[in-house]
Amino acid sequence: MDESSLQFVSEIGRHLAQRTRPSKDFIVKSLRKAANALSQIKQSPQPRTAKELQAAKKQEDALKPLSNAVVCGGLLQHADKEVRLLVAMCVTELFRLMAPEPPFEDEHLRDVFKLIINLFEDLADTASPFFSKRVKVLEIMAQLKCCVIMLEINCLDLVLEMFNIFFSVVRDEQLLISAMTSIMINILYESEEAFQQLLGVVLLNLVKQKGDGNFAAENLAASVIKTCAQEDELNLLACGFLVSCIHDRDAMGSGLKQYYYEIFSKVFECAPEMLLSVIPSLIKELSADEVDVRIKAVNLVGKLFALQHRVAQKYPDLFVEFLKRFSDKSVDVRISALQCAKVFYLANPYDGTESREIMTSVEDRLLDSDEQVRKQAVFVACDIFSSNLKLVSSKLLSHVSERLRDIKACVITVRKSALQKLVRVYRDYCKKCYEGSMKISNHFEEIPCKIMLLCYDKDCKEFRFQNLEFVLADDLFPEDLPIEERTNHWIHMFSLFNFPHEKAFNTILAQKRSLITMELGNFFQDICLEEMQKKIDSMFTKMAAFFPDSHKAEECLHKLNQIKDNSVFQLLEKLLEEQAFTTIGQTMKDKHLAMIGDSNPTYEFLRPLFSKCSSNIFSSEHVRCILDYLTNNENENRTLEDSSANFLLAIVRYFPSMLKGSEKQFLLLLEQKSPVNDKLIEVMAKAGCHMSFNHSDIYPFLRGICLEGTRGQAKFAGSAIVALCSEQSLFRKLFEELIDSLYSERNVPTILQSLGCITQYVSNFETQVEEITSYIFQKIIQMEHLDDGHCATSFHDTAQCSDFCQLKIYWLKALVKISLHYEGSHVERSINGLMEILSRMLRESDYFVNTTASSCENDKAHIKLAAAKAILRLARKWDLHITPQTFQFCILIAKDSSLFVRGTFLRKIQKLLKEHKLPMRFACAFALAATNGTGDQQYQTYKYMAEFIRDYTISARKRETSSVQGVIIDCPAYVLVFLIHVLSRNNEFPFEVCPDEKIYADICSPLFFILQALVDINIVDGDLDIVDDAILHIVSIFRAIRKVEDGVDAQMTTKLHMLAEIGIFILNELSHGGISKLQTPGQILLPSSLYRVSPVKIDTSSKCPTSCFDENFLSRIFQALKEFTLAHPQAQKTAKKFPEHQKGQHDVKKSNINIGGVLDLASCKPNDLSRREITNAKTVKLDIPSVKRRKCVPVSVGLHECSTIEKQQKIPSKHFGKTKESNLLSSSDSACSKGSLYESHVQTRNSKRAAACSLENAVTNSKHIVEPFKCPRTKRKDTSGSKVGGNFFEIS
Repeated sequence: MDESSLQFVSEIGRHLAQRTRPSKDFIVKSLRKAANALSQIKQSPQPRTAKELQAAKKQEDALKPLSNAVVCGGLLQHADKEVRLLVAMCVTELFRLMAPEPPFEDEHLRDVFKLIINLFEDLADTASPFFSKRVKVLEIMAQLKCCVIMLEINCLDLVLEMFNIFFSVVRDEQLLISAMTSIMINILYESEEAFQQLLGVVLLNLVKQKGDGNFAAENLAASVIKTCAQEDELNLLACGFLVSCIHDRDAMGSGLKQYYYEIFSKVFECAPEMLLSVIPSLIKELSADEVDVRIKAVNLVGKLFALQHRVAQKYPDLFVEFLKRFSDKSVDVRISALQCAKVFYLANPYDGTESREIMTSVEDRLLDSDEQVRKQAVFVACDIFSSNLKLVSSKLLSHVSERLRDIKACVITVRKSALQKLVRVYRDYCKKCYEGSMKISNHFEEIPCKIMLLCYDKDCKEFRFQNLEFVLADDLFPEDLPIEERTNHWIHMFSLFNFPHEKAFNTILAQKRSLITMELGNFFQDICLEEMQKKIDSMFTKMAAFFPDSHKAEECLHKLNQIKDNSVFQLLEKLLEEQAFTTIGQTMKDKHLAMIGDSNPTYEFLRPLFSKCSSNIFSSEHVRCILDYLTNNENENRTLEDSSANFLLAIVRYFPSMLKGSEKQFLLLLEQKSPVNDKLIEVMAKAGCHMSFNHSDIYPFLRGICLEGTRGQAKFAGSAIVALCSEQSLFRKLFEELIDSLYSERNVPTILQSLGCITQYVSNFETQVEEITSYIFQKIIQMEHLDDGHCATSFHDTAQCSDFCQLKIYWLKALVKISLHYEGSHVERSINGLMEILSRMLRESDYFVNTTASSCENDKAHIKLAAAKAILRLARKWDLHITPQTFQFCILIAKDSSLFVRGTFLRKIQKLLKEHKLPMRFACAFALAATNGTGDQQYQTYKYMAEFIRDYTISARKRETSSVQGVIIDCPAYVLVFLIHVLSRNNEFPFEVCPDEKIYADICSPLFFILQALVDINIVDGDLDIVDDAILHIVSIFRAIRKVEDGVDAQMTTKLHMLAEIGIFILNELSHGGISKLQTPGQILLPSSLYRVSPVKIDTSSKCPTSCFDENFLSRIFQALKEFTLAHPQAQKTAKKFPEHQKGQHDVKKSNINIGGVLDLASCKPNDLSRREITNAKTVKLDIPSVKRRKCVPVSVGLHECSTIEKQQKIPSKHFGKTKESNLLSSSDSACSKGSLYESHVQTRNSKRAAACSLENAVTNSKHIVEPFKCPRTKRKDTSGSKVGGNFFEIS
């Protein structure tokens, strides 16, 4: 067969040689036949015998004509692709049959290989019908290894061309990659001096990627590198080349330099063992001076560690140097190290020491000085968390969460990044818990807890309460997470809450509650009346305040209103209905948004608007899930039970209607005698009016608690009965039972608590209430000591009091509650008696305790504290009955020697002032307390004062448009009127001028404290106008006081004048001499129970009162006060006081009205320190000469009394005569002084009305004193109410 084939091939060769210009068809047919015949011939083994040599010679001769025809007939250069393909096929077969000797002479081999290489180039055309035959040629060439001949004949250029062609035409097919790899490996073996050049081509293609996303070239290069690594000789050569590149980068070709580190990285990916020998050289790169060199080295080494973690173990020096790059001086290097840390940990999460050290380095970068590094550290850590939540380090997670409160400069981006990444981590965690692959974990639940605290950051609007609602509603949980699962997370989360978390949580819910209580139906009408438009504008302003960007939200609301699309506002009304706070409301919102479509220009605003108005955070389903959890708490986890109850209470406090329909679950829980029954009772007290119980099912349970339960239970059980029931007969029956139990002295503490709660709802029981009141009076004064008087009950701190003392306090609390809630006339008659008892408790606490008991001192402290707190509670309604002496005794508790008493008293004042449930004069306590105690306590007191000033300044400004203009009574500075009176009673205050300035500094330190706070521009957020007004008010007050006498003890007048003079000097120093320029008159109302107009006629030619001190002595006092402040630095942590150059120190035109010093109606009680109103007039002008260089403007001084009649200011003057009898019910007079600093520009209707009232009802000053306990019967209103009409001391 071979002989005939050889003969046939020989004939074809001769025929081709004989034709001088053969046609294409002839050539194609001839070569096709030849190729087929050649493929049939088997390759002969190497000849060893003479016969084999003869056969080989014969074969060579037979093939010679075809070989000659190929090289001599011009077939190698033929233009037709098919011809060239057939020629190449014949050539490869000739190489196969003639191996190991080439079938052509050396001078023809270059052209032969050129033909074959050109054929390889045609492999790019995969759609060609000749593609498979070209691949066959490639395979044969790879098998024959004949390409190495090109190196022997010095055709390196052809080899390089072939390498490049391979990388350009290769496709991601294993057959092609395998054949090409084989050819290149064979050549690399024989390349010797050309090795580096050829390897460079491979390495360059290892890192270069085509733009079309074809990675075949990279895969081919990787295949070559992998094969080299498996061959010892090639591996040695390749490693040598890479090492030389590290030590001498110029040894690399210019094309490789720019890919230096990428090459190392890629080589390590495909053949990591190849780089083991070069790793030690990388240490030099990591510590290089050039930043870009270190960055690339870090990236390379990081990938080496990630792909082959044993490298870090084998080369610890390299690992240590790598760790140092986390603290590199270059920010970019540190960021690169963090990025590598992520790759390393994700590749080796279970690796031991190295992974821990990497994570420690990441943790350290969370506190980096550069925000970009901290941000990258947050990203890396959170990505690591998400990769495997089960391996999360609680310590690292906690530190990442702390970046939510990043306190370094330019921190907003860090906080935002931390928020976004941590929310994603928490969502992933919730998914894992729901799938069952993880259990709820506290360190993950800390994430939303810390997110809550972001709302205290005022620097970024994204963290305000308005925006955090969206975080909690839309971002925190996966969208498809069931409500039951969400509730479980909320319960665990709530168990971790402390006070700041609860405050933030409550604020978010309170804002949402405020929004849903708005009534929209009356505003969205097609009415364009001016009044209606004002209402709409006001409503939109209020609604916009609930959005992060209020200005933008208000604009959008107006645009919606202009569209006149009533369907939008109708949906809002439905969403705001409390019964819609279920998933139904959520469905309504989603359906309407889908109808609008996200292409609608209003969509982006409607989405958050509907979310705000719907049950986006909680719904009634959450409430049912909480109750289910409490019912089915199989694990009996007491902590989570308490958390569930607290969580339920927090929701119900703002959305009580969510409990509707849960009555059966409630009864079931109460029947189980759950440990959280107390909280459930409190829940019923809050939401009882929204629940429907059968009377027989719930009342016996609540009644038993009122009679037999604890005080805490009784407090809420009584409120629950009131909320659930409205029958007076029920209240009367329970009231009678409570009275019987009280007289029987059964469970007295609880009975007293229940009585205090129920009494306010019992009508027509005035006689019984009066009887109980008398009984309690007797018990408080005459109660005998208990046998177990040495037994102590624990209080809020280490202080303790005896059971005897505690019971007496319970009696007192019950009496206060009755006095606050019951409106009977006997309560008003006995309130003065109660005030006398409280005053005595403050003065003579020994009388009310067992002086022989071991707890005597603690008992006295608690008695004083209870009395002071009682006065604070009574002041809201009965402030008119608090005498100046009682007020002084009460307010001085702020300086009590007991830290417990002092701290509790101040916290109570701060709480009541914040809630506007206390006359603001009690803020004097903060000034008195600021000079005592430790630095932290003083700083806390300053915070209380700052909060008071900020809050009440806002309230005063809101009332400016509705109150008598120019009258200074409700601004924070008015507290000075009462503070100075209290300070004048200091026993160490000398009546005559004393040369020791330290005495005055010690006495005036509270005054100095409050003046510093009033002019501290930081307290009012840098508003200079507010500080301007404060200085005007303060100077008006001081100048007014210098023109009146002490209304209680005339001998104290000199002290008052001294304090006022010192106060003016202090203020002038604090404001850098600015007050000397102020010339604007103002009107000051001074309480006549404390001050009175001097009966001595003063020379009206004088411009200013005579000074008590000279300038030098006042300066010494001021310096002593400053030294006192420096000695207590924690008391004043203010960054900036009033600036030297104020705006507002300009003259204002004098008003044409004068409602200044006027004498008001006489009242039956001289003790009113809360409600003020201008009524009657008696003007006395005082002209006092100026002293030294301080300027004063003449003022008008007179007396003024205050009425307690509600909204008296709104009564027209022509009807005022009808109110004369009511005005006689006032219990306090006021001295009115027209100061020199403030005057309204416009005479308002209120001021005219007040002046008219004053002139119409003028009386003498002889009715200032009344006998105690004889206050006429009238219906009282809280003196700290929210409306200020004619009663100027009403708090709002």
